[in-house]
Amino acid sequence: MHIHILGICGTFMGGVAALAREAGHKVTGCDTGVYPPMSDQLQALGIELIEGYGAEQVALKPDVWVVGNVVSRARAPDGQPRYPLMEAILDNGARYASGPQWLAENVLQGRHVLAVAGTHGKTTTTSMLAWILQHAGRQPGFLVGGVPLNFGVSARTGAGAAFVIEADEYDTAFFDKRSKFVHYRPRTAVLNNHEFDHADIFDDLAAIERQFHHLMRIVPASGRVVVNGLEESLARVLHQGCWSEVRSFGAAVSDFTAEGEPDAFTVLERGRTMGRVEWNLSGLHNQLNALAAIAAAQHVGVSPGASAAALCEFRNAKRRMELLGVVDGVTVYDDFAHHPSAIRTTLDGLRRKVGKQRILAVFEPRSNTMKLGAMKSQLPWSLAQADLVFCHSGALGWDPHEPLSPLGDRASVAASIPELLQQVLAAVRPGDHVVCMSNGGFGGVHAKLLAALAPPV
Repeated sequence: MHIHILGICGTFMGGVAALAREAGHKVTGCDTGVYPPMSDQLQALGIELIEGYGAEQVALKPDVWVVGNVVSRARAPDGQPRYPLMEAILDNGARYASGPQWLAENVLQGRHVLAVAGTHGKTTTTSMLAWILQHAGRQPGFLVGGVPLNFGVSARTGAGAAFVIEADEYDTAFFDKRSKFVHYRPRTAVLNNHEFDHADIFDDLAAIERQFHHLMRIVPASGRVVVNGLEESLARVLHQGCWSEVRSFGAAVSDFTAEGEPDAFTVLERGRTMGRVEWNLSGLHNQLNALAAIAAAQHVGVSPGASAAALCEFRNAKRRMELLGVVDGVTVYDDFAHHPSAIRTTLDGLRRKVGKQRILAVFEPRSNTMKLGAMKSQLPWSLAQADLVFCHSGALGWDPHEPLSPLGDRASVAASIPELLQQVLAAVRPGDHVVCMSNGGFGGVHAKLLAALAPPV
């Protein structure tokens, strides 16, 4: 079968491409603004990438067009369609499907699906869970919205019964407005946390809670729901109805709790010591992610003690506080944080790790929610642990100066990547930790910063 994927360089669609290629299908795809790590993975798999969404691609005549949710019926200011290829597909009456639909029908059917949902931590927790099952010899399949360093790829079919998937609540496609995760039909569902996000498609938190409850409706009675006991919004989701076994984590009275610091802690199940995790990850959020993964793995027969041992060897996904390099005493990290809460937990975790050393936060409000300005008032709160803040304001419909004003001279705003780079280079000094935070390519600011810091040859 030949499948052509529209929006192939998104983390999810890139994973679909990898699974299809592994299954022996011919895979091609198109996208704009290609950037690592997904572009590197696709090229390594020998998948042909086409720049843009030109209508001429309809001549490829694949067996099915797999459409990512980046594609829409939107038109440019001149009245021309932004996605001419999609218009040609519709005009020709060609066969098309969403990524989640194709995945459900061709990969997930008959598997024990373990789905990890939540506003934050999905990629990390999915990576942890896949690694735990791999360490236990289960040979799981997985699809992660990033590249877990323990595996080096974002997706694989796996030889075992289990399939671990990052379960996003964002809508499926322009022709299917259900959340992606309802397609996956999990037997084990993790509800990691829950707050307002995706302001471009959800009106309020209650609207997202309804989608999470739709997920609860399809978990079988023999299934398990793993829920963060600290989240009132998740309690409301379960109150709407839950027909499966529930295991909680995080709160003082939970099935799974932790004692100790986030980088070295004991795992307890209902007060009984089950194992210990010592690793290089920082932040309370990662400790909670670990408890969620441990509780989910238990449902498929991996003991909490074995899971804890596996996590001692866990390496996080790319772009999750990924250390890119140390140049002239300056440490540079890349992180995917873009929601205010994720920015805050990322910086809190780093502050615990580096103590009084300076933290420079370099970020761009790139997600649809942030572009709309729905959470701009939370930025000072989210950036409180940074000594200096540098914001890229390109393509925003609002001015970051006002919401960042409570930070005073600690905050700077730049309209372009070169200007942003100049600001950082003028301020940085040996011993600093620079965190670049974006859910996009960020104009390659990470590599440019490291190159600029390097002494002349």
